[in-house]
Amino acid sequence: MLYLAFLAILAAMVLFLISARQRESSALPRGKVIYADTRKWGAVEEPLYDPALKLTGKPDYLVEHGDEIIPVEVKSSRIQNTPHESHILQLAAYCMLVEKEYDRRPSYGILRYPQKAFRIDYTGELESRLLDVLADMRRLELQTSVKREHNIPARCAKCGYRSKCNQALEYGKN
Repeated sequence: MLYLAFLAILAAMVLFLISARQRESSALPRGKVIYADTRKWGAVEEPLYDPALKLTGKPDYLVEHGDEIIPVEVKSSRIQNTPHESHILQLAAYCMLVEKEYDRRPSYGILRYPQKAFRIDYTGELESRLLDVLADMRRLELQTSVKREHNIPARCAKCGYRSKCNQALEYGKN
């Protein structure tokens, strides 16, 4: 009987360590995962939506920690030293959607890349930058012709508008 109790305690400790390593590798902050847009954790959640801004999004995770809800976005691309501006704005959009949906403003969000995680403070300045970009996007939606703003064939190859674009670059060239 003592032997079985010892095995149960040992198994619990091993499971605890495995769980702690998985949480650390995912860069999730301490707290309860209340939203996960990944099939690994169960059914995929409904997107967050703000009808006033016509903004919708599905963060990879939302973690409730105390009074805060922290969005976490996991990226598969590798980076050099700093997160991509587009990823920062995407995370800011999730912060904005969390505030709208849960009536709690996150003070930060997390961008997780394969080699590093970044804590991105959700400041008034970042919110203003996001609102400016959204306003620019709304203006561009009204245009009948928009010029390509890059020379990256791999980016063109993945674009959802490639089949309709008269400025598409050939992948593998340039």
